Order: sequence, then C-alpha cells, then structure tokens
Amino acid sequence: MNMMKPTKSDRKAKSIKRCPWCLSDPLYIEYHDREWGVPVRNDRKWFEFLLLEGVQAGLNWLLVLKKRENYRRAYDGFDFNKIARYGEKEVVRLLADPGLVRNRAKIAASVSNARAFLEIREEFGTFNRYIWSFVGNKPLRNSWKKDSEIPARTPLSDVISADLRRRGFKFVGSTIIYAHMQATGMVNDHLIGCFRQKKNKKIVDK
Repeated sequence: MNMMKPTKSDRKAKSIKRCPWCLSDPLYIEYHDREWGVPVRNDRKWFEFLLLEGVQAGLNWLLVLKKRENYRRAYDGFDFNKIARYGEKEVVRLLADPGLVRNRAKIAASVSNARAFLEIREEFGTFNRYIWSFVGNKPLRNSWKKDSEIPARTPLSDVISADLRRRGFKFVGSTIIYAHMQATGMVNDHLIGCFRQKKNKKIVDK
C-alpha cells in the first residue's frame, strides 16, 4: 500500500503552536489562525459577530461556525439595514430554514438587534466608534499561559453587556459579550506561546 509522506508544509503546520481550544476541528483551526482576535473595524462584520454569538447562546461556537455561510445566505449577507426591516414573513422564512438554528426567540432578537444597531449608528456615526470607545480604541492584551486562566466574563464585559441591554439588545449577556470581545480583537486572549499572540496588533478591516 502506498503511503503519502507528509509534505514540508504539513510538518510545519503541525509544529505551529496554537491555543488548545481550536485543535479539535480544521474549521476551528482556520478560524483561530485567520480571524479570532484580529481587531474588527467594519460595522457589517461587527453585526455578523453579534448575530452569530447570539445564536451561540446555549450551544457551542463550532456548531455556529459550521452554519455561518447558511446565516450569511439567509440574512442578506448580514446587512443590518435590510435585517432591521424584516417582518413576520421573514421570521417565518428563517424559522423554516433547515440550515439555521430555528429558535424563534433568537431569530426575533436578530431583527430587534439590527434596529438597535442602527440607533447606535445614528447616535455615534458607526457602531465601530461606539464599541471601541469601551477600550480606548486600543485592543487589550492579556498574557495567559493556560486556557483555564481565561475568564468567561470580566467587569468590562459586564459594563458593555449592561449598556447594550439598556439600548434594547437581546442575547448579549456578559459571557456572550466577552466572547465577542475575544473574537473581534477588543481583547487578545491568545495564549503565550501561540503563534497568533503577538500578531494581532494591527487593526484591520474584515
């Protein structure tokens, strides 16, 4: 039987040190390597993460990642202007879509959150300007050695969560918001030793 020998790139990929949480699935690894912790500056991307992290509530992020393109298709490319205008017809359509998590409360929240998102944009100009103000427009950098050291929530995520809820957002509890901060680069929680820990300095559009 012919056995293909690992290529140089295969060996290099296996030798790269990553955060342990991403190692269970190739999709997780790609997400970790290319996206998690990279600072976001684009409002549509901000809304995409808010919507998907609301879907994650009570579930796991890998499941949501696997359905991400289904959500992109079903939700007009995460266009918050269009989503804010969704009515019962669109809600029924989304509830019937087998590619989504068909939870009425979460679907209704995605629409009401789009409307609240627009109100923040009206007040601040962009959601990006609003959300980055909580960290002084600069990513917070931690120096964790083990996954077990990383908190599920922080006093700052409590503050952001409370402010979003005051503005009408749903499915934005402090734990969800801290995960949001990690994903969008507001906080760099890559472990010391992970090859991404020092590479997420530059704020980029996504």
